[in-house]
Amino acid sequence: MAKSIWPTDDHTESLLDAAREGDSDAVNRLLEKHRGPVRRLVELRLDRKVQQRVDVSDVVQDVMIEASGRLTKYLDDPSMAFHLWLRQIAWDRIIDTYRRHRVSAKRNMDREQPIAVPAGTDQSTMELAVQLCDPGITPATAATRREIVAQVERVIEQLSDQDREIILMRHYEHLSNLEISEVLGLNPPAASMRYLRALRRLRELLEDADSSGAAGYEGLP
Repeated sequence: MAKSIWPTDDHTESLLDAAREGDSDAVNRLLEKHRGPVRRLVELRLDRKVQQRVDVSDVVQDVMIEASGRLTKYLDDPSMAFHLWLRQIAWDRIIDTYRRHRVSAKRNMDREQPIAVPAGTDQSTMELAVQLCDPGITPATAATRREIVAQVERVIEQLSDQDREIILMRHYEHLSNLEISEVLGLNPPAASMRYLRALRRLRELLEDADSSGAAGYEGLP
């Protein structure tokens, strides 16, 4: 699996410890360390039409301000890993931004939630396609790869909100099963089963979309 968009080194924990001791510089460094990943999440998950209307930097800044205001409470009783806590704040802001701007662009936006295939993530889509499809597609021509990516993205859009969200968290945000279980409030085995069900449903939809048998979707658990 590709690398998570979130920092994975141990330095975050030392910054959290220093922040608990009242080190304001540690707080600033902690938030700045995560600003880039928050921006990446917003770019990935905020509806593309909304991104034409709002500045992603403004959304990111709102997230960081809210996180700063809520940090003391989090440090007193951390309910989940810091990056997942920050992700939840960002996700709530993404939904709020989507809903506010959907009102003014209702004719062009037809989703109640900003859960869509992220923009500019052909590589993530291709990696998912390789997992689902015959490995023979790996050296495909650029044109064929684009067709495969487009097909997989169209099919992801047909999934239920629940199935689509877990696929996007796993293959676009590159969260681990343990992280997803924390986000969804499930135990890891339940999160794993939900992911496998979503993957199987995705395979079924791909098979329906490719009834000519031009690509084989084998090897799925």
